Formats: sequence, structure tokens, C-alpha cells
Amino acid sequence: MRPYVSWCWPRTLRGRLALVALTTAALLMVILTTVFNTVVRSRLQHQADDELHTRAAAVAATIDTSGPRVRVLETPGEELLDTNVWIYDGGRLLEKAPSAAAGQLTHAAGQLAARTGRRCVTVQAHGPVRLCSLPVPGGKSDASVVTALDLSPYSSSADALLVASLTLDAVMLACTYGLTRLAVGRALRPVRAMTEQAAQWSAVTSEERFASVERPTELTQLGGSLDALLDRIRALLRHEQQLTRELSHELRNPLARIIAELDWWQARPRSATDTRATHDNIADAARSMRTICDTLLDDARDSAATTRGVSDVPSVLRRLADRVDSAAEVEVVVTVRDPGLSVGVPDTLLERIAVPLLDNALRHARSRVEIRAGTRAGTRAGGVRVDITDDGPGVPESFAPHLFQPGRRAHPGDGHDGAGLGLPLSRRLARSVGGEVHHDEQHTPGASFVISLPAG
Repeated sequence: MRPYVSWCWPRTLRGRLALVALTTAALLMVILTTVFNTVVRSRLQHQADDELHTRAAAVAATIDTSGPRVRVLETPGEELLDTNVWIYDGGRLLEKAPSAAAGQLTHAAGQLAARTGRRCVTVQAHGPVRLCSLPVPGGKSDASVVTALDLSPYSSSADALLVASLTLDAVMLACTYGLTRLAVGRALRPVRAMTEQAAQWSAVTSEERFASVERPTELTQLGGSLDALLDRIRALLRHEQQLTRELSHELRNPLARIIAELDWWQARPRSATDTRATHDNIADAARSMRTICDTLLDDARDSAATTRGVSDVPSVLRRLADRVDSAAEVEVVVTVRDPGLSVGVPDTLLERIAVPLLDNALRHARSRVEIRAGTRAGTRAGGVRVDITDDGPGVPESFAPHLFQPGRRAHPGDGHDGAGLGLPLSRRLARSVGGEVHHDEQHTPGASFVISLPAG
């Protein structure tokens, strides 16, 4: 049964709407046609009864009931009046129709005359025949007149009208189905265009939107919803791409440490002590990579803002300074005014905020990088401020507004493989815990970046 229903039910929306409209119109036309033909047949029967009563009244005018006996008066045109007419005095037949001497109609007329009052009945005698009785007014007798009328012409008219109405219904249903399919097809044309546009835009990652084209109100609302969905998808894709770039950016340094340790260890035979030191350094770099992944993934899941913790600022900053390559010609100095200074973020997050700024300072410094931490005016109440400064050339004034834009570098051809993601990542992570990272434009010479975080 289900396969049959599925086969009958159209697959397209246009076909389904056209079928629903056809079914609704068919039911309505069946009801209207039935009511119309019933009213027509009833009206034709009333016309036949009126004609019979008129003829009966004309015949009753020729009957004299003033005497002791009922008499039928002779009048001009009596033959015309006597056609299909029966005259009764009570139950006694005075005159009968010449063509129905002993037929079925005479018997039906007698039964009708035996019943008092104006009455009509339909009998079948070589076709439908209508009989009506009319009491003769005046006198004390029970005289009545019964007239008959062949209903075949009336039935033929009613049947012809029924056939005509059914034919008209069929034509109307065909027109309804065709016009509905045409109208629905034209109404769905913008939807097909939107479908094609969506497929094309997804293939070429276009920035176009549905709301840019004027459409009916319903489709405009649909277009707005689709635009919002496209924007959300694009935002998710950008977020995923950004996370991928940030992970690759942050993992580059630990991987470089691992590769350097392995190259150094393989360069010539090493003692057991050297091997253990190499293993410790590789393990430390691997733990750093895991910490980076956990921190960035937590931030991507919007959990960094709800993750609470306390970091000992002096120990974290000194640990970062100790990781600087001892062979580097740049000196890193850590100055903490309060030995017990702490911030309300985990150690790993504080590292991830500070490392891009420290790497940037080491890259551009000539000989010295200074890290200063303390509570200062200009930060939030109870906040901690960490300044990371270098004695390099500083940030070009023209590039300062673009410092924290992802992928932007002041000197793309300076020889290092930075991707312009460190500073934006540092600021984003700081803001995720209610802090801030900004560039101190008043500091000279060199560059200075300030980290502001809530106190622990």
C-alpha cells in the first residue's frame, strides 16, 4: 500500500500543491453540482405541479356541484380539457382520460382522489408521470379533479443540465490544475534561483548575499535567514582557520627546539649525561606543545573565560626568560617589584599571552629585552601590569594601527618566518580573561608592549 501511495504522491512541491488544489476544487465542485442539480430538479417538479393545478382548476370550473348530484358541464374545447383528466365524485369515477381507459394511471388517479386535499404523486408508466388532485370548491359533494403530466421532457432537461454541469466541472478542474502548476512554478522560480546561487556561492566562496536582491516578503525573510546562516558558517570557518594558524604558529618554536636538540645530539657521540639532558629538553618542549594545544583549544571552546586559576607572576616570567637560547646575543632581564605578585589566570594562559610578545621583542631587539611586572596606575583596580620592552628600531608609526590585525607584518621581507599571528593571539587570549594587551606608543627608543590582567 505504501509504495502505491508514494507512486501516486508527486515528488515536487509544485506537483503536490497542484494536486491539493485539484482535490479541493473537485470536492467543492461535486458539492456545488449536487446542490445545483437538486435545486433544478425540485424547481422543475414545482413547475409541473403548478401546471397540473392550473389545468385542474380550469376543469373544476366546468363542474356543477350545486345540485344533489355532481354534473360536468359541456364547454367549448372540452376535448383539450379532458386530456389526462379524471373527475371523481367521492369514490365514483365520473369521467376519465380517453387514453387511460383501463391503464395504470387510472388506478393511480383513483387512489389519489380517495385521499382528501391537494396532493401530488409520481408514478412510472412508460416513463415518469406526475399526478395531482384538486378538490372542487363549492357544494356539499366530495368532487375532485385529477390531472396527469408526462415528466419526460422535464427529466430530459434536468439530465442535459447535469451532463453540462459535469462537463463544465471537468473543464474547470483541468484549468485549475494547469493554472495552479503554472502559478506555483512562477512563484517557486525565485527559490530555484536562490538554490542555484547558493550552490554557486558555496563553490567559489562568494561574499554575495540573498538580501541584496528585492524579492517577495516571504522569500526576503527566507533570504535573511540564509544570509545569517552563511555568515555563521563563514565565521566558523574563519575561526577554524585562525585556530589552525595559531596552533601552527605557537607550535613552531617547541618543534624547532626538538629538532635542534636532535641535530645537536646526532652531530657526534654524546655521553649519558648529554643524552639525558637532550631527552629532558625534548620532553620539556613536548610538554610545552601539549600545553599550547590545551590552552588554544580551551579558548576555542569558549572555556578560557570561565577557567579560573592563579599564577605566580615572577616564576612564570623567569621560566620564560630561562628558555631563551643561551647562544643568543640578546640579554633578557626580568624585574618584579613585588615578589608575591600573582594574576587570576592559569600559568599556561599567562605564558601563551606573554610568549608572542617576548618572541617579538627578541626578534627585533639589538642587545636587551626587559620584562617588568607590578601594579601600576593606569591598570584596572587591583590589576597587574607586565611591560615587555626591547631596544630595537621600534614600531613604524604608519604600521601602529595594524599591529594587532592577523596576518599583518611591518617588514614582510625581514628574513624571519613569522606569520603575523602572535600579537593578535596574545591580545585575544588576554581579552578572554578580562585583560588587555596594547602597544605603548610613548616608549622610545625601541618598542614596548603592555599586558594588563586581573590580580589573583
